[in-house]
Parts: sequence; structure tokens; C-alpha cells
Amino acid sequence: MRPLTVPDAENVILALQDEIRRSDESRYDHRLHGLLLVAQGMTAPEVSRMLGDSPRMVQYWVHRFEEEGLSGLAEGDRPGRPRRLTGLQMKAVESALRKTPEDAGLTGHLWDGKTLSAFLEQKFEVDLGVRQCQRLFRQLGFRLRKPRPELHHTDPIVQAAHKKNSKR
Repeated sequence: MRPLTVPDAENVILALQDEIRRSDESRYDHRLHGLLLVAQGMTAPEVSRMLGDSPRMVQYWVHRFEEEGLSGLAEGDRPGRPRRLTGLQMKAVESALRKTPEDAGLTGHLWDGKTLSAFLEQKFEVDLGVRQCQRLFRQLGFRLRKPRPELHHTDPIVQAAHKKNSKR
């Protein structure tokens, strides 16, 4: 029988690994497959090469299974810093971004990182840095707009005279 091949296998493998990591259920199934391979006599490095994980990770799975059974392979709480803004506060920020900063009692015509940071401090007493506020724009589906410089209001005759290749 002729062996099967998958076109562009390298990219397909990466896409499949991303898909496995995407949901809690598929990660659990992935760990079960790893444990099954170890139970069938494969070593941790062999399983890790086959599944695309590190040998140490496979060892963790086996150790957790030995200590806790199948529940040790289930997805646990992931540590991380808690959010600074609640869901209601995020909705309030989103509705404020749909208006001008002047409507929120701030100076300026366009929202930027500094203005949003000042708004969060004033309204919710939450101190977020400018860069984190810029990330919030993208997270909420907004994009940063920069004000145009005053040069676009200049006189066309003065602009033509200033140009290097203009006819004087």
C-alpha cells in the first residue's frame, strides 16, 4: 500500500497543533493520547516528538495521572493577573470611545492612549499605562487616529511656491 501524504505538511501540523491548544476538551484529549502512548511502551522523548510537546511536559502528564488519575489531566485554572477593568467598566469605556473626549469631560478632539488613561483614572480610579490603553483600543475594535497637522490648511499658492519643482 502506498503511504499517504498531506500537502504542505509542515504548515498543516502547526495549524493542527494550534487547533488542539484552542479548546480545553482537545487539550485533555491530547494529554490522553500522550498517556496512552506512554502506557503502550513509548518513552517520553518519543511521545513528545510525535505529539509536538516537550519531553518534560509528557512527564508532567504521567506524574499528574499517577497522583490524581484522569482528573489530573483535566484543564486546571490558569494563573495570571486579574483584569483591572470589570466587564461593565469595559462597556462604559467602549461607549465613551464612541463619543469625543470632550463629552467625557476631557480636553482634545480624538482619543489617544494618554486621554484614555486619564479617563480611566478619573472615572474608575484605575491607573493603566498609555501603552496598555492603546491595546485596549484594538481589543475593543477601535483604531487610533492621529490628528492631521495644520499644514493641510495652508494656502495652495504658498505651497506651490515652496515646492522644489514648482514653476515660479
